[in-house]
Amino acid sequence: MSKSIFLAAALAAAAVTLQASKEEPTEAEIQEIITRFAAKEAEFARARENYTYRQTVRIQELDEGGATRGRHEMISDIIFSSEGRRTERVVKAPVSTLQRIQLTPEDEQDLRNVQPFVLTTTEIPLYHIRYLGKETLDEIPCYAFAVKPKKLEPGKRYFQGIIWVDDRDLQIVKTYGRGVGLIRKGIDNQFPKFETYREQIDGKFWFPTYTTANDTLHFETGPQRIRMTVRYDDYKQFKADVQIKYGDPVEPPKETKP
Repeated sequence: MSKSIFLAAALAAAAVTLQASKEEPTEAEIQEIITRFAAKEAEFARARENYTYRQTVRIQELDEGGATRGRHEMISDIIFSSEGRRTERVVKAPVSTLQRIQLTPEDEQDLRNVQPFVLTTTEIPLYHIRYLGKETLDEIPCYAFAVKPKKLEPGKRYFQGIIWVDDRDLQIVKTYGRGVGLIRKGIDNQFPKFETYREQIDGKFWFPTYTTANDTLHFETGPQRIRMTVRYDDYKQFKADVQIKYGDPVEPPKETKP
């Protein structure tokens, strides 16, 4: 290789390195991204409180050969009562045939808050957040972050895993991890790894639409493989001029959409 060609190659390599360095955000930019997406997540969390939707939970307990040994299913509508209170109405709940596992209060917390994980400005101080880099998910450029709780408070559940944040809308579009937290003494509680996907529903916010888990839980009595899906369907905005939260009294709405 001649000297001039070597110099040209070196300059080209330096240009590529410089371009790559410009593509990756600086530490200050990363902190700004975190601040901005947490604010957008807080805005989304408030907006989601004004939506009704249907939640379908299906859990399968599998035997050693992978066949279904037991099932749990619950279909419920998150709605507003005639008094304007946000509530959950069970639509379908066949008798569970699970044999070796059962749902605990911690599982219920995970279904409600951890699997459809939202990381708002208020919750940012509770977590260690580490920037992992840029990735593209289904043609969506994203920032990837590792997230884990700083401290486990008794009775509270937390998310630990990875989140992907859309680099344009600055909202979470996917989470992968598991629920963690201090559990009651004497209870052999195990929790599966899961993935939750979001979709843009109203042209502004990304809503959780699908959670899936296919994992082996390692109990003291032995391993147990499970398969779980949670679907969030039929999002509809509740037409009211007030913010609504669980259990808060509000003015009676003009209409209620199921």
